[in-house]
Amino acid sequence: MCGRIAITLPTDAMAQMFAAMPANNLPNVPNYNVCPTTDIHVVMAAEGQRQLVKMRWGFLPHWYKTPTDGPLLINARAETIAEKPAFRTACRTRRCIVPVSGFYEWTKDEAGKRWPWYIHSDEPLALASIWQDWGQGEETHRTCAVVTTGANETISQIHHRMPVILAERDWGKWLGEEGHGAAPLMTAAPEDLLSFYAVDPKVNSNRASGPELIEPFD
Repeated sequence: MCGRIAITLPTDAMAQMFAAMPANNLPNVPNYNVCPTTDIHVVMAAEGQRQLVKMRWGFLPHWYKTPTDGPLLINARAETIAEKPAFRTACRTRRCIVPVSGFYEWTKDEAGKRWPWYIHSDEPLALASIWQDWGQGEETHRTCAVVTTGANETISQIHHRMPVILAERDWGKWLGEEGHGAAPLMTAAPEDLLSFYAVDPKVNSNRASGPELIEPFD
């Protein structure tokens, strides 16, 4: 799964990277410990152009009566996304991209202690995602989930799943700008794209913050 991310790129750099028009209400960055239900930067295609907007990380199906009415859907499995009632329409018509600097995964030692790892690349990562508008009465949210797939050999050393990471040449296809045919993009990243190293276990707390969270830890 992908359950914690880091976003360190400035808003204007994200907008320039994707040639997207930024909204006025975007979250503050950098954020080295982005947790589910947090508002994050998301790239979507609308009204004939790319837009950089705010969405709640945690997909809310339209039948939820409240944001906590069912499971917290932060990820959507590539293998079943087209059949799951919560995701099947969004995966065809409401695809988006979450720009991140890296993401975290955890391993457990023999004593059961969780050890965090920071996974990153030389460039920002574009995570394939889907979105959904949700509302009940006056409460409304634009929400999203990150698409995941089976891990490549590199990442399988620490976890069996990984987010789908889009190459720049595939952004338009995923966003629906180039017609149909996005399904083949939902595969594991090339083996040489990502690196990882251990980081301080204090990131285990969703209250932890600061750039030291992504620094190597011995």
